[in-house]
Amino acid sequence: MSVVAADVSKWALRNVSFELPPGSVTAMVGANGSGKSTLLNVLAGHLPPDWGHSSIAGRVAYVPQHKPMYKSFKVADVLQFGRRMNDVWDEERADGWLTRFKVPRRLQIGDLSGGQRTHVTLALALGARPDVLLLDEPLAELDPLARQKVMRELLTEVNDNGMTLIFSTHVVAEIGGVADRLLLLSNGRLLVNGDTDELLEEHVLYTGPHASKSPVEGPVVLAKHGKSQSSYLVRSGGARIDEPWTARYVTLEELVVAHLERAA
Repeated sequence: MSVVAADVSKWALRNVSFELPPGSVTAMVGANGSGKSTLLNVLAGHLPPDWGHSSIAGRVAYVPQHKPMYKSFKVADVLQFGRRMNDVWDEERADGWLTRFKVPRRLQIGDLSGGQRTHVTLALALGARPDVLLLDEPLAELDPLARQKVMRELLTEVNDNGMTLIFSTHVVAEIGGVADRLLLLSNGRLLVNGDTDELLEEHVLYTGPHASKSPVEGPVVLAKHGKSQSSYLVRSGGARIDEPWTARYVTLEELVVAHLERAA
């Protein structure tokens, strides 16, 4: 899957370009208003870019953040609707998701909790047997325990069916140990794009005496200075450093925050 130089009116997105391998799990991270939902709509084919193009191989399912559904429909009606609207439909897969999360089929959508509505939309999306599943803030209405279980089940879907998963979030804690790729957006621009393990290996925080220059070669992501101490986050790949400087790898949250601070 690739997006080449996507650009959307009023600068909602600016020069966003990336490629993702099939079967990958990608977290699209950014603050509210950073362009995550716009980019997902471009990928889903709902919003054409002003220039450039997006290309996705296979069937695509998209679950928007607000999860629009007819409130008077029963859960069973929604599944029947999905079966009739999709040329390819996996009843066992859709029904199995609802069973695992104990969503009653007899209730109307309007009577469900926010978390239950999330599960109905996920069941609909998975029933369509997508090659690429796009999720906009999928965990927003779930409690912490449910979030962990949902992500485990989604990873199982990826592993069992070779599905590519792209989900947006502004909570970095949700992506640790889950996403193997990171897309970091700010003000419509793509700041970071890469394999999460490789990104963590590249970013090193050096701390030492006050200095106006980084102690190692490499792009400086963020520099901070106190009265007697300086710290430099550098994409150095772990270059060796002499005392009194110290070096350590950063967490994914530190990496994200540093790039967002730099872009602010």
